[in-house]
Amino acid sequence: MRNAEFDFCILIPCYNNTAGLLKSIQSIQYKKGAYLVLVIDDGSTQPITSNLPEQYQEDNSIKILTLSTNQGIASALNHGLKWIKKQANTNYIARLDCGDICSPFRFEKQVEFLENHPLIALVGTWCSFTNYREGFSYNYVTAIKHDDIQREMHFKNVFIHPTVMFRCEILEENIYYPTEFKHAEDYAFFWRILKKFQVAVIPENLVTCELNSHSISAINRKKQLKDRKLILQQYGTHKLLKTLGLLRLSLLSVIPASILLKLKKVA
Repeated sequence: MRNAEFDFCILIPCYNNTAGLLKSIQSIQYKKGAYLVLVIDDGSTQPITSNLPEQYQEDNSIKILTLSTNQGIASALNHGLKWIKKQANTNYIARLDCGDICSPFRFEKQVEFLENHPLIALVGTWCSFTNYREGFSYNYVTAIKHDDIQREMHFKNVFIHPTVMFRCEILEENIYYPTEFKHAEDYAFFWRILKKFQVAVIPENLVTCELNSHSISAINRKKQLKDRKLILQQYGTHKLLKTLGLLRLSLLSVIPASILLKLKKVA
């Protein structure tokens, strides 16, 4: 690990969800002064700074960048990454979304993993999805080694966005979130990284992701599946796996989300 002011910077986009933001920030546990939380207020109706409790506004470990208009998550994240590249003296960049909760050991384990595996540029974790309103959850389990991850990426997004931590060196390769895939920017982002770097997943549930039927992903499910098809066509590395992956996405597009959710509940 290079000599930097911070071990990592946590990038959190936020749009009209101060309550979820506070919930996520409160779950962060790591050595005091060794990390920075960078919040991108993506043009919230009421700026986050006007709703955030005073104790957080005065917290030097939290930096808030406010965008004048709502630009969407890809643009908001890229704004954050460019700020980090230019101004934040950090070794790694972690992601977290409003409402998602980190295990007390998440960041310690990811920093340790990247320090002990210098060839790995990005590491995710397993996680659980929880619907607090309906009272159910399910675990998201994936491949953990690079070659297996690359194969599995043809069928699912192995990396759940709020679980990842990656090296700042990725930005030196001009890898940012593509804005042309509005509803699956993370899937394309991870494929871009896979093309140039080694990746891994820690096989432990270190993040609890909030499952909400009114979330952007749920509302735009069909558009997301369409974008994932375009991404797989562009980035897929194995002809047969790409074909099978596209068939799977076509099948998912005609199966109601409610049925898939019931299957996950049973599992």
